Amino acid sequence: MTREQALQEAIEAAASAGKLAADAERAAHHGGDAARFAVAGAVWADTARSYTALAAVLPDADDAAEVV
Repeated sequence: MTREQALQEAIEAAASAGKLAADAERAAHHGGDAARFAVAGAVWADTARSYTALAAVLPDADDAAEVV
């Protein structure tokens, strides 16, 4: 996995977390099961943080090209 791939995965996971947070808020206001959405959103937020941490330790594409 490259740094760019990890960052893209982080972006997508963060977007999923955001959508689920909005779903949780909507459910909370309309008597739905907000907890279900909140838990799923938290998992996606953790996933985004994990990919971000991974990207932080992966070399940049330019740096990797110099090593070879």
